[in-house]
Amino acid sequence: MTTSTSSTVTLTTADGERLEFGCADGQSVLEAAAEWGAALPAACRQGTCGSCRADVTDGAYDLGACAADALPGAEREAGGVLLCRTYPRGAFSAALPYDNSRILHGGIPEREGTVTALERVARDTVRLELMLAEDEEQGAGFQFDAGQFVEVQVPGREERRAYSLANTGNWDGRVELFVRLRPGGLFSGYLGERARVGDRLTVHGPQGAFGLHETGLRPRWFVAGGTGLAPLLSMARQMAEWQEPQPVRFFFGVSEDADVFGEDLLKEVAAESASFDHEICVWRPGPGRQGVAGTPAERVAEALRTADEAPDVYVCGPPPLVESVTTAALAGGVAPERVFRERFLPT
Repeated sequence: MTTSTSSTVTLTTADGERLEFGCADGQSVLEAAAEWGAALPAACRQGTCGSCRADVTDGAYDLGACAADALPGAEREAGGVLLCRTYPRGAFSAALPYDNSRILHGGIPEREGTVTALERVARDTVRLELMLAEDEEQGAGFQFDAGQFVEVQVPGREERRAYSLANTGNWDGRVELFVRLRPGGLFSGYLGERARVGDRLTVHGPQGAFGLHETGLRPRWFVAGGTGLAPLLSMARQMAEWQEPQPVRFFFGVSEDADVFGEDLLKEVAAESASFDHEICVWRPGPGRQGVAGTPAERVAEALRTADEAPDVYVCGPPPLVESVTTAALAGGVAPERVFRERFLPT
């Protein structure tokens, strides 16, 4: 059935590409783009995760309900929107914060995968590994940009949950995820109660706009909280694999000792790259814990005071961590356009 359109939507990507399509009354920009054939980066599609953020440049619109953590008030007042909750009222234009390469023209890939590893790595965190079945276009491999995510379909249901990839693109079809087990969570319930090695799961992706930016030889600082470790670990691993020359500092923060995971993985990256330094920050360490006590924001603030050069800062984790690290980075002399952020919110 053909739907009449009432608005023309024009979206401009960070690298200058223009997308123009029609949007029907009562249809969100995200829905209209998908109907036109362009799957924009998005996860929850309900205004709660912030993955489909854009900046309005022209036109009137209605903005549906958005979680405050996904679209803070200051960003909303400056013209920030979530495209899944944006309904144009006439001609509408917006700027996208990512390149055209991050848009999936033709739809989101879907593949079947088999659970090959399932292990509790911290108090409420599970490492999940999948091996994807061979695909007609990608073959047996699974190529993606470090920082992207996949959506995993909950067995026996239509709902999906988004998780960042912790490994790097590969020719084996391997997917590595870190999943926080949330009380009452739909996918968490499956993982914590009945998931087994050998299970079959449907994977949608890769998707997402978070990733590395080419800015020369400036140092890169990665700041992660909880399962926000995954996309930044992927970036660090990719840099080590490609022997990229930028020096890297990695700050990984958790609340308590029981929440620590991934130390062995960070040590593996350090063994592959002479310019990689990392530390784990425990906010409330136990009496036997050796290492850094405090938050990543505190450590970033301290480190910037003695840094020879302002770095690019990549931060991923819960909204309070992202905001506190961003504040510390800006106060320490990092330019706003050199802070790259992704908030982790429940979907």
